[in-house]
Amino acid sequence: MTASPDVIEDAPKAQEAPLPSATLGGDSKRSVEQIALLLFITVPFIALVAAVPLAWGWGVSWLDLGLMVAMYYIGCHGITIGFHRYFTHGSFKAKRPLRIALAIMGSMAVEGPVVRWVADHRRHHRFSDAEGDPHSPWRFGETVPALMKGLWWAHVGWMFDEEQTPQHKYAPDLIKDPDIRAVSRQFVLWTSVSLLIPPFVGGLATWSWQGAVTAFFWGSLVRVALLHHVTWSINSICHAVGKRPFKSRDRSGNVWWLAILSCGESWHNLHHADPTSARHGVLKGQLDSSARLIRWFEQAGWAYDVRWPKADRLESRRKESAAQAA
Repeated sequence: MTASPDVIEDAPKAQEAPLPSATLGGDSKRSVEQIALLLFITVPFIALVAAVPLAWGWGVSWLDLGLMVAMYYIGCHGITIGFHRYFTHGSFKAKRPLRIALAIMGSMAVEGPVVRWVADHRRHHRFSDAEGDPHSPWRFGETVPALMKGLWWAHVGWMFDEEQTPQHKYAPDLIKDPDIRAVSRQFVLWTSVSLLIPPFVGGLATWSWQGAVTAFFWGSLVRVALLHHVTWSINSICHAVGKRPFKSRDRSGNVWWLAILSCGESWHNLHHADPTSARHGVLKGQLDSSARLIRWFEQAGWAYDVRWPKADRLESRRKESAAQAA
């Protein structure tokens, strides 16, 4: 039977070869290491949160904050649903309009072209927290200085490395797709659109240059900076701390206080235990806005063949099940 012309087959799953054993870090941590981790995690977020009340009254308005939040979650869900769960892992299939929209939304997060992003992330899963992982925080060892260096590397340093992930090896399906290849090549265009929407709306709403400038600062610059650091925190923080109720071959953990800002991505342990699952927050109380949107897409008929988690599959991946079996 010939496929409907408005449906494009989903990207194939990421690399099927078994993950190598994670060798860059053990399970034990000393108290001084925990303190160093706490400082690395909290100080940047405290500074960012403090910036809003300090600026109130002279540099930020409800319009600015509204634009910042709206643009933040458009880009965030473009990354989490589009770049990550769909293009990288094939958690569901999508009709052509949704497929293109997700590629554009993800591009508006200003985290790089979709083909490059997907190639890097598939490589990360192939070698997660082992040699070959482009951004493991355990790259340099387990001592406090080594971990601090590794956290910085996983958070931002790896992006300046000369080594590049071969896109033809890790994302050949996207390169062959004319729609996605076009969006990937138009990254500068979508970056410009993403940065110009807030000042355009702010300027029109206030009919002033000041309104355009403050909207650009908060809705474009601060929004992109916050989204970048939240995304990078999945690479760094979620591979260094957090609860690990599921079996995985790496150090991925669940970090609850990042769940809302990361649109559900910080339930990272389940993701590495079952990478193709469309839902990452699978336990009671684990908010996952990305999974909720995917459900709505499915109900609207825009997404189909969604890989929802099943109870028996989750149970087989629980650490408690492995211990009882032994």
